[in-house]
Amino acid sequence: MIAKSAIVELLGRTPLFGSLDEAERRTIADEMREVTFDPGQVIFARGDAGREIYLVVSGRVRISVLTAEGRELSFAHAEPGSIFGEIAMLDGGPRSADATAVGKVSALSLSKPAFKRLMETEPPVAEAAVKFLCARIRDADQQLEGIALYPIEGRLARFFLAAARTKAPDLEEGRVTIDLPMSQSELALLIGASRPKVNTALSMLEQSGALERNGSRIICDLEELQAIAGAE
Repeated sequence: MIAKSAIVELLGRTPLFGSLDEAERRTIADEMREVTFDPGQVIFARGDAGREIYLVVSGRVRISVLTAEGRELSFAHAEPGSIFGEIAMLDGGPRSADATAVGKVSALSLSKPAFKRLMETEPPVAEAAVKFLCARIRDADQQLEGIALYPIEGRLARFFLAAARTKAPDLEEGRVTIDLPMSQSELALLIGASRPKVNTALSMLEQSGALERNGSRIICDLEELQAIAGAE
Protein backbone atom coordinates (compact mmCIF):
# COMPACT_ATOMS: atom_id res chain seq x y z
CA MET A 1 0.00 0.00 0.00
CA ILE A 2 1.49 3.31 -1.11
CA ALA A 3 1.24 6.12 1.43
CA LYS A 4 -1.02 9.00 0.35
CA SER A 5 1.73 11.51 1.18
CA ALA A 6 4.09 9.70 -1.22
CA ILE A 7 1.51 9.87 -4.02
CA VAL A 8 0.98 13.58 -3.40
CA GLU A 9 4.74 14.12 -3.58
CA LEU A 10 5.05 12.13 -6.81
CA LEU A 11 2.21 14.12 -8.41
CA GLY A 12 4.04 17.31 -7.51
CA ARG A 13 7.03 16.22 -9.60
CA THR A 14 5.02 15.69 -12.78
CA PRO A 15 4.67 18.32 -15.53
CA LEU A 16 0.92 17.77 -15.60
CA PHE A 17 0.13 18.18 -11.90
CA GLY A 18 3.23 19.91 -10.57
CA SER A 19 1.63 23.37 -10.58
CA LEU A 20 -1.20 22.31 -8.26
CA ASP A 21 -1.08 22.90 -4.52
CA GLU A 22 -0.91 20.06 -2.01
CA ALA A 23 -4.66 19.99 -1.31
CA GLU A 24 -5.47 19.76 -5.03
CA ARG A 25 -2.92 16.98 -5.53
CA ARG A 26 -4.36 15.14 -2.54
CA THR A 27 -7.79 15.26 -4.19
CA ILE A 28 -6.29 13.66 -7.29
CA ALA A 29 -4.48 11.05 -5.17
CA ASP A 30 -7.81 10.04 -3.64
CA GLU A 31 -9.03 9.03 -7.11
CA MET A 32 -5.99 6.92 -8.04
CA ARG A 33 -5.67 3.16 -7.69
CA GLU A 34 -2.61 0.94 -7.47
CA VAL A 35 -1.75 -1.34 -10.40
CA THR A 36 1.17 -3.65 -11.17
CA PHE A 37 2.56 -5.03 -14.42
CA ASP A 38 4.82 -8.02 -15.05
CA PRO A 39 8.07 -7.81 -17.07
CA GLY A 40 7.27 -7.55 -20.77
CA GLN A 41 3.56 -6.96 -20.20
CA VAL A 42 1.91 -4.64 -22.74
CA ILE A 43 0.09 -1.98 -20.73
CA PHE A 44 -1.60 -0.56 -23.80
CA ALA A 45 -1.06 -0.72 -27.57
CA ARG A 46 -1.12 1.90 -30.27
CA GLY A 47 -4.70 2.41 -31.40
CA ASP A 48 -6.26 1.43 -28.06
CA ALA A 49 -8.76 3.75 -26.43
CA GLY A 50 -7.21 6.06 -23.84
CA ARG A 51 -9.13 5.10 -20.72
CA GLU A 52 -6.49 5.77 -18.05
CA ILE A 53 -3.46 7.83 -17.19
CA TYR A 54 -0.56 6.23 -15.28
CA LEU A 55 1.99 7.45 -12.73
CA VAL A 56 5.05 5.20 -12.36
CA VAL A 57 5.96 4.42 -8.75
CA SER A 58 8.73 1.88 -9.39
CA GLY A 59 10.19 0.15 -12.42
CA ARG A 60 10.27 1.48 -15.96
CA VAL A 61 7.87 1.57 -18.91
CA ARG A 62 9.07 1.62 -22.52
CA ILE A 63 7.09 3.85 -24.91
CA SER A 64 7.55 2.70 -28.49
CA VAL A 65 6.09 2.44 -31.98
CA LEU A 66 6.59 0.02 -34.85
CA THR A 67 8.32 1.41 -37.93
CA ALA A 68 7.12 0.74 -41.47
CA GLU A 69 9.75 -2.03 -41.62
CA GLY A 70 8.26 -3.70 -38.54
CA ARG A 71 11.04 -2.63 -36.15
CA GLU A 72 10.20 -1.39 -32.70
CA LEU A 73 11.35 2.21 -32.17
CA SER A 74 11.73 3.00 -28.49
CA PHE A 75 11.60 6.78 -28.10
CA ALA A 76 10.95 7.29 -24.39
CA HIS A 77 11.01 5.57 -21.03
CA ALA A 78 8.68 6.43 -18.16
CA GLU A 79 10.59 6.10 -14.89
CA PRO A 80 9.48 6.55 -11.25
CA GLY A 81 7.68 9.89 -10.95
CA SER A 82 6.79 9.97 -14.66
CA ILE A 83 3.27 10.11 -16.08
CA PHE A 84 2.41 8.33 -19.32
CA GLY A 85 -0.74 7.73 -21.36
CA GLU A 86 -1.97 11.27 -20.80
CA ILE A 87 -2.40 12.47 -24.40
CA ALA A 88 -5.02 9.94 -25.52
CA MET A 89 -6.95 10.40 -22.30
CA LEU A 90 -6.94 14.19 -22.60
CA ASP A 91 -7.87 14.48 -26.27
CA GLY A 92 -10.11 11.42 -26.52
CA GLY A 93 -8.14 9.96 -29.41
CA PRO A 94 -6.53 6.51 -29.67
CA ARG A 95 -3.20 5.65 -28.07
CA SER A 96 -0.35 6.97 -30.23
CA ALA A 97 2.23 4.40 -29.07
CA ASP A 98 2.73 1.12 -27.24
CA ALA A 99 3.58 1.03 -23.53
CA THR A 100 5.43 -2.05 -22.24
CA ALA A 101 6.69 -2.84 -18.75
CA VAL A 102 10.48 -3.15 -18.52
CA GLY A 103 10.83 -5.40 -15.51
CA LYS A 104 8.29 -5.36 -12.70
CA VAL A 105 6.33 -2.09 -12.63
CA SER A 106 4.25 -0.57 -9.85
CA ALA A 107 2.06 2.34 -10.87
CA LEU A 108 -0.99 4.40 -10.02
CA SER A 109 -3.81 4.84 -12.51
CA LEU A 110 -6.40 7.58 -12.85
CA SER A 111 -9.47 6.75 -14.95
CA LYS A 112 -10.84 9.04 -17.62
CA PRO A 113 -14.22 9.51 -15.83
CA ALA A 114 -12.40 10.43 -12.60
CA PHE A 115 -10.14 12.90 -14.40
CA LYS A 116 -13.12 14.46 -16.20
CA ARG A 117 -14.90 14.83 -12.88
CA LEU A 118 -11.85 16.48 -11.35
CA MET A 119 -11.62 18.97 -14.22
CA GLU A 120 -15.28 19.88 -13.74
CA THR A 121 -15.12 20.27 -9.96
CA GLU A 122 -11.53 21.52 -9.55
CA PRO A 123 -10.84 24.40 -12.01
CA PRO A 124 -7.05 24.38 -11.27
CA VAL A 125 -6.89 20.80 -12.57
CA ALA A 126 -8.45 21.85 -15.89
CA GLU A 127 -6.08 24.82 -16.10
CA ALA A 128 -3.11 22.53 -15.45
CA ALA A 129 -4.25 20.23 -18.27
CA VAL A 130 -4.48 23.14 -20.72
CA LYS A 131 -1.01 24.39 -19.75
CA PHE A 132 0.39 20.88 -20.12
CA LEU A 133 -1.04 20.46 -23.64
CA CYS A 134 0.26 23.88 -24.66
CA ALA A 135 3.72 22.89 -23.42
CA ARG A 136 3.52 19.71 -25.51
CA ILE A 137 2.68 21.77 -28.61
CA ARG A 138 5.65 24.06 -27.93
CA ASP A 139 7.91 21.03 -27.56
CA ALA A 140 6.67 19.62 -30.87
CA ASP A 141 7.23 22.98 -32.59
CA GLN A 142 10.78 23.15 -31.22
CA GLN A 143 11.48 19.61 -32.39
CA LEU A 144 10.29 20.43 -35.91
CA GLU A 145 12.32 23.65 -35.86
CA GLY A 146 15.38 21.70 -34.77
CA ILE A 147 15.03 19.22 -37.63
CA ALA A 148 14.50 21.98 -40.20
CA LEU A 149 17.04 24.59 -39.08
CA TYR A 150 19.83 23.03 -37.05
CA PRO A 151 22.79 20.86 -38.11
CA ILE A 152 22.81 17.32 -36.78
CA GLU A 153 25.08 18.07 -33.83
CA GLY A 154 22.73 20.92 -32.88
CA ARG A 155 19.70 18.63 -33.08
CA LEU A 156 21.46 16.06 -30.91
CA ALA A 157 22.48 18.72 -28.41
CA ARG A 158 18.88 19.89 -28.15
CA PHE A 159 17.70 16.28 -27.76
CA PHE A 160 20.14 15.52 -24.93
CA LEU A 161 19.52 18.90 -23.31
CA ALA A 162 15.77 18.19 -23.20
CA ALA A 163 16.38 14.73 -21.75
CA ALA A 164 18.73 16.13 -19.10
CA ARG A 165 16.26 18.87 -18.14
CA THR A 166 13.52 16.27 -17.80
CA LYS A 167 15.77 14.32 -15.43
CA ALA A 168 16.89 17.43 -13.49
CA PRO A 169 14.46 20.30 -14.24
CA ASP A 170 15.91 22.67 -11.63
CA LEU A 171 19.54 22.33 -12.75
CA GLU A 172 20.85 25.06 -15.05
CA GLU A 173 24.52 24.05 -15.13
CA GLY A 174 26.72 21.10 -14.28
CA ARG A 175 26.46 17.49 -15.40
CA VAL A 176 23.43 15.19 -15.55
CA THR A 177 23.51 11.43 -16.19
CA ILE A 178 20.66 10.04 -18.27
CA ASP A 179 19.85 6.56 -19.56
CA LEU A 180 19.39 6.22 -23.32
CA PRO A 181 18.25 2.65 -24.04
CA MET A 182 18.03 3.03 -27.82
CA SER A 183 20.28 2.35 -30.78
CA GLN A 184 21.90 4.99 -32.96
CA SER A 185 19.48 4.00 -35.73
CA GLU A 186 16.54 4.74 -33.46
CA LEU A 187 18.10 8.02 -32.40
CA ALA A 188 18.63 8.90 -36.07
CA LEU A 189 14.94 8.37 -36.79
CA LEU A 190 14.00 10.69 -33.94
CA ILE A 191 16.09 13.62 -35.15
CA GLY A 192 15.66 13.11 -38.89
CA ALA A 193 19.15 11.98 -39.87
CA SER A 194 21.06 8.89 -40.99
CA ARG A 195 22.80 6.57 -38.54
CA PRO A 196 26.36 7.27 -39.86
CA LYS A 197 25.80 11.02 -39.53
CA VAL A 198 24.46 10.57 -35.99
CA ASN A 199 27.54 8.49 -35.12
CA THR A 200 29.81 11.26 -36.41
CA ALA A 201 27.85 13.95 -34.55
CA LEU A 202 27.96 11.97 -31.30
CA SER A 203 31.74 11.74 -31.61
CA MET A 204 31.90 15.51 -32.14
CA LEU A 205 29.81 16.11 -29.02
CA GLU A 206 32.11 13.82 -27.05
CA GLN A 207 35.22 15.58 -28.30
CA SER A 208 33.76 18.94 -27.27
CA GLY A 209 33.06 17.65 -23.75
CA ALA A 210 29.30 18.00 -24.11
CA LEU A 211 28.75 14.26 -23.72
CA GLU A 212 30.43 11.27 -22.15
CA ARG A 213 29.12 7.85 -23.19
CA ASN A 214 29.25 4.66 -21.15
CA GLY A 215 26.97 2.14 -22.82
CA SER A 216 23.38 3.38 -22.54
CA ARG A 217 24.37 5.89 -19.85
CA ILE A 218 25.11 9.40 -21.11
CA ILE A 219 26.71 12.10 -18.98
CA CYS A 220 25.51 15.48 -20.26
CA ASP A 221 27.33 18.75 -19.66
CA LEU A 222 24.49 21.27 -19.63
CA GLU A 223 26.56 24.36 -20.44
CA GLU A 224 28.34 22.73 -23.37
CA LEU A 225 25.07 21.38 -24.74
CA GLN A 226 23.42 24.80 -24.42
CA ALA A 227 26.27 26.39 -26.38
CA ILE A 228 26.06 23.82 -29.19
CA ALA A 229 22.24 23.86 -29.27
CA GLY A 230 22.21 27.64 -29.56
CA ALA A 231 20.14 27.89 -26.37
CA GLU A 232 20.04 31.11 -24.45
